[in-house]
Amino acid sequence: MRPFSLKPPIKDYIWGGTRLRDEYGKESELDRLAESWELSCHKDGGSIIDSGEFAGMPLTDFVKEHPETLGSNCSRFEYFPVLIKLIDAKDNLSVQVHPDDAYAKRVEGEYGKTEMWYIVDCDEGAQLIYGFKDKISREDFRRAIEENTLLDCVNSVPVRKGDVFFIESGTLHAIGKGILIAEIQQNSNTTYRVYDYGRVGADGKPRELHVEKALEVTALQPPAVEYGQKKKINRAGMWQTPLADCKYFTADKYDIFRSMQLETDTHTFRHILVLEGEGEVVCGDESIAFKKGSSVFVPAGSETCSIKGNCSIIITTIRYNKEEN
Repeated sequence: MRPFSLKPPIKDYIWGGTRLRDEYGKESELDRLAESWELSCHKDGGSIIDSGEFAGMPLTDFVKEHPETLGSNCSRFEYFPVLIKLIDAKDNLSVQVHPDDAYAKRVEGEYGKTEMWYIVDCDEGAQLIYGFKDKISREDFRRAIEENTLLDCVNSVPVRKGDVFFIESGTLHAIGKGILIAEIQQNSNTTYRVYDYGRVGADGKPRELHVEKALEVTALQPPAVEYGQKKKINRAGMWQTPLADCKYFTADKYDIFRSMQLETDTHTFRHILVLEGEGEVVCGDESIAFKKGSSVFVPAGSETCSIKGNCSIIITTIRYNKEEN
């Protein structure tokens, strides 16, 4: 099975901007392009195959017909394991939290959400929220929501291009305005909002909050995971930056100056998200041209490929989970 490019669904949430159209070539009739779901088999929006013999086919249908293309490491998941997005926050996102798998499966009927953020770009002075500043009781958390003092309790972090945040389920968080993010997450769309800056939705009413559920799932101490810049590894003709390695996914950034070989196997698919530059994925006698904003799916079991060009990309895979074996 050969690699193919993907076309993403677009979301027009109220905090979104236009950079995904203006800078990343995303096509949509929507005014705001808040999110592009670059790799998605979610019921709320799925990717469409955009090249090759399966062009025009929903990715969800493709993997149902060809489950082997996901790889053996994905067999432990009930359904497609990840969702990958580009997110343009022209305004602040709500302060929110995602449940873990056990709670989400019991209450929402889908996976929980652990995720990773890579800061693709940001305005000078941009900040995001990452957990609490100090340990807090559940009662004080509720009181801060009710008395509109929650922003006094959270950990506001100035961000730089290239920063990485690993956000385990249960971590209170929010993307701040002026930030463009690549997000790799579990395949879930369950979000519990606790603060939304007093904004109203399209119906003119305040957007719904999910306080009681959030109180049940939120970790009440500062995150233990370090954030910020990750160390680069010098490889022949490129730099590799490990971004995340957890039981749900792995993600690495590659800055390629000429070419790199993309090893393939039957254990996992590989997803390529192009952040900068242009080039091509070459597999056998076929090639797929890409540019900034492109998304390429490399099925498990594909021939070994090469990536040629001058570009920055994120490659996501699903690893073997030692914890379950």
